[in-house]
Order: sequence, then C-alpha cells, then structure tokens
Amino acid sequence: MKTITAIFFILAGAFAIGAAWFLQHVLHMVPCGLCLLERWPYRFLIILGVLGIFIPTRYLTLILWVGFMVLLMSIGISCLHIGVEQGWWVSPLPECNANLIATDNLADRLGAMPDRPGKPCDIASYPFSWLPVSLTMLNGLYSLFLFAILIWRLVEERHNRRIYF
Repeated sequence: MKTITAIFFILAGAFAIGAAWFLQHVLHMVPCGLCLLERWPYRFLIILGVLGIFIPTRYLTLILWVGFMVLLMSIGISCLHIGVEQGWWVSPLPECNANLIATDNLADRLGAMPDRPGKPCDIASYPFSWLPVSLTMLNGLYSLFLFAILIWRLVEERHNRRIYF
C-alpha cells in the first residue's frame, strides 16, 4: 500500500527534524553549520512522503528510489561531519571554522557574532555523558537504519512487483 510507504517517509523525516528541534530549543544545544545541513535530507524525505500520497501507485517505485538517494546523501553528510569531529579533515563550510568567543566585553561579543550559529563543526555534541557517541554519529546510525529498511523494501518490491509495507 502506497500510503503506508509515504507515511513511513513522513514520520521518519518528522522524527529526525523533531529530535533536532527538541535538542536545539529545549536542551539548548547549539547546532553548527554541518548540523543544519544534516537536516535537509529529512525535509526532502517529508516532501517525498507527501508526494507519495498524491501520486499514482505506478510512480511509487520512483519515490522509493529517490528516497534511497536522499538517505544515501544523509549518510554521506553524516560521515563528512563525523570526519570533521574526529579531526580527520577540515569542514568544507566556512561557518564551521568560527571561533568561540571567550571575553567579558559585550562589544567584542556582539562584533564577533556570526550570521549562523557560532559553534565550530569540529566540536562534537554528546546527548548522554555516559555514551561516547555524538549526535552526528546517532544521526548517521538513524539514516543507516532507514536506508536498510528502504533497501529491504526495494528488494521486496522487485521480487513481488507489488508494494506492501
């Protein structure tokens, strides 16, 4: 059933965006430029889910393949960000190289405020003090989990030529 697949995309994307919103606005964790970039694939996943509800069933395989590419992109962005956090390479985004300001002078602080969040991308955010897994790693694992489910769906669709989810 195509609506179940579409709802899966919508819920998977909404969960990721909702978790990011909660961490940012409730727990006051400041995102970096790459953190903000990691949210875009989930927005595209929600859009694909909405499209999946309204398009004819014969295009559902196309939606699944586009979702496959979106999740592959999400895994790639997570791997890039993990590499930056671990110091394996430098971030390609200029806003990731922002310096944290440690001064008591308010004028200096206001003058040094960036347009985007001022957290450098190489400083990992850990949601749990007892678990050495950063939010970026959790995002990558979540994307990988969704990716595995989608591969299972594509293989099953190819074998059965029917979409049941």
